[in-house]
Amino acid sequence: MGDGKKKIALKKNRLDRNVILTGFTSFFTDVSTEMIYPLLQAFLQMVMVTQAALLGPVLGIIEGTAEAGASLLKVFSGYYSDRIQRRKFLTIFGYSASALSKFLLFLAGGGWYYVFLARFFDRMGKGIRTAPRDALISESVSRAIQGRAFGFQRGMDFAGATLGTLICFFLVRQFLDPNSGNLKNPASFYMLFLISIVPAIVGIVFLFFLFEKTDPHPARINNQKLKPSLNIQSYDRNLKLFFLVQFFFTLGNSSNQFLLLRSMNLGHNLSAVVGMYMVFNLSSSLLSNSFGKLSDKIGRKKLLVTGYGLYAVVYAAFGFITPSCNRLLWVFWPLYGIYYAMTEGVEKAFVSSLAPSGSRATALGFHHTIVGITLLPAGIIAGLLFALFPSAPFVFGSVMAGLSVLILGIFVKSDYFSAAKHEKPKLKICV
Repeated sequence: MGDGKKKIALKKNRLDRNVILTGFTSFFTDVSTEMIYPLLQAFLQMVMVTQAALLGPVLGIIEGTAEAGASLLKVFSGYYSDRIQRRKFLTIFGYSASALSKFLLFLAGGGWYYVFLARFFDRMGKGIRTAPRDALISESVSRAIQGRAFGFQRGMDFAGATLGTLICFFLVRQFLDPNSGNLKNPASFYMLFLISIVPAIVGIVFLFFLFEKTDPHPARINNQKLKPSLNIQSYDRNLKLFFLVQFFFTLGNSSNQFLLLRSMNLGHNLSAVVGMYMVFNLSSSLLSNSFGKLSDKIGRKKLLVTGYGLYAVVYAAFGFITPSCNRLLWVFWPLYGIYYAMTEGVEKAFVSSLAPSGSRATALGFHHTIVGITLLPAGIIAGLLFALFPSAPFVFGSVMAGLSVLILGIFVKSDYFSAAKHEKPKLKICV
């Protein structure tokens, strides 16, 4: 191979600067988010001290409604981004909305509904930014390394989450009440909330250096540029089946807040729970990029089936572990992180590979919307089950994950996502 061809091949397999920049944004944003996310269920316990019986249902409503409401935006944000062929502005706006939402937490002394509003607007910001950002990543690299690109982005996500949780861990230890196992007073929480806003703002700065990626030869029919389609019936059969898989899987996958709450109920104090959550993020951070690369080589479906199967095992364990053997949670939290590493970035690469021409952001928006909307009933179901029997939500989640593995493994026939097959994809016409 000549020097010129080698240079072209190296450039083709190199991560674009947009991928690097959005990775740094994800890193700092997750430092901000994960400094406070493990504390929300503990903060709610303090805010709702006179309404303790309602903690589970309220937590389910907050998480489910916030995710579902935000997800309604994801498909329309993706569709609008495809229509105007612009990703940068929506990405910046979404990250900014999430950063500003944290100020609402300082009003939570007036009632738990301020926590709800803070989570809702934080997720609304994510709903606006996610599909355009993912489309920008997809359009910035060749199809042969999209698994690697999304794996890098998710790896930076979890690296930031690990650092954020580590900061949270050490700060929590300074203010932990040994009697209650929680922080001493609301002021301790407010200090952490204030510090968390700084990295969120730093992350936004990187986005101003992004370059829009426009297709010089957009797909056309009858000499007219294809418009993005909201008609899901026109999508590839395997993509529609995968959306169905996501619906069943998400129905049993309500919120990590329930895993944190379960860990405390099994006898661990807040400091230990934050430590477990840090290990979870660390395992995801270290492995996301590697699993993304692996999906480029062996195909997305194999990793997704394995990852969903691992999730079923982990959730079953959370359901059946008793306080007497609660140390096993230190094993299953990192295994839960491995599940994330195997699936988060790979799901996006999977959808992106099957998306119709001209509708990549729209299809990614549909993916996120289906997941997010399903989180509302999932959160309510988990909250009610937790109130009745604390292990029930996790057994239910394990069963739904098993069902998802069966559908994906048997009915999604095509698995043409290896690098060798990426270079000449079939054109999907969508009108």
